[in-house]
Amino acid sequence: MRLLFMGTPDFAVPSLRALHAAGHNIAGVVTQPDRPGGRGKKLRPSPVKQAALDMGLPLWQPEKIKNSDFIGIIKEISPAVIIVVAFGQILPREILEMPPRGCINLHASLLPRYRGAAPIHRAVINGETETGVTTMFMNKGLDTGDMLLSQRTPIAPEENVGSVHDRLSRLGADLLVKTIALLERKEIQPVPQDDTGATYASMLTREDEVINWADSALAIFNRVRGMDPWPGARTLLGDKVVKIWRAKLPGSPDSMKRENLSAACSPGTVTAAGPDVLEVMTGTGPLEIAELQLQGGRRLRAQDFLRGNVISPGTLLGEPDCARQFQPPKGSART
Repeated sequence: MRLLFMGTPDFAVPSLRALHAAGHNIAGVVTQPDRPGGRGKKLRPSPVKQAALDMGLPLWQPEKIKNSDFIGIIKEISPAVIIVVAFGQILPREILEMPPRGCINLHASLLPRYRGAAPIHRAVINGETETGVTTMFMNKGLDTGDMLLSQRTPIAPEENVGSVHDRLSRLGADLLVKTIALLERKEIQPVPQDDTGATYASMLTREDEVINWADSALAIFNRVRGMDPWPGARTLLGDKVVKIWRAKLPGSPDSMKRENLSAACSPGTVTAAGPDVLEVMTGTGPLEIAELQLQGGRRLRAQDFLRGNVISPGTLLGEPDCARQFQPPKGSART
């Protein structure tokens, strides 16, 4: 079948490469225009653009896919199927209805759960133990079309969003190749989604990055790994932003010994600082910080950070007007 591929970020590259390697007739690739990025704000091509150029595929970068001139180009290409993987623009009805075999989307969740723009981040932030990828026919709704195939995968307890993202991109590529093969042979049966089980994964905002130390230790732990390696969970140390890249849930003998000391601390208070441990009080108990990065600095292990920065028990992370003097509970002692 004659395919037209639409995609933009790293997540979509394995799918494009897999379809090309499988020998499919890829009539062209559509991706977002080059955008400024990096410290110099120079125009940078999307990962899909770079992959398409490497494979020698025809390429288009419309600013708006709804443009009538570009719709005319798609008509000239006359694809049997349009494949969409994290493209970044909403397809108008005219394009959705154009290919005779439909428009197929690869979505990074087990639909109908986590419809929307940030399914991988939201699944990790919410502490899900399983996720997956789904291929579906596209309609005018947001990830509401009939499902074709899906593939499940577990999320390990300490796995970050970067690891899950990379695995889903590979699983999705294989699933997409399988979907197209079955579609060609007319051996696939679409299944309507059960809207009663639908959830929505909204786009991340700057507010999502901020750690609320009054949340539970588990919720903060999940937020940290759900923001690694991008965009990073953040808090304040004085007037400087600190990104928390990796945390550890309490449970070790040492952390259990410190519970009496931290019982009277307000959330965000540093309860242990060195030489080998950095611990912060949350709404349900202490949380160990394993990796962090001070504004303008490098990402460091906690023990390396403590050697170069003055931070002590009683320091408050978060909004500066919440600072207070640290006073351990009566009768407690450092262990």
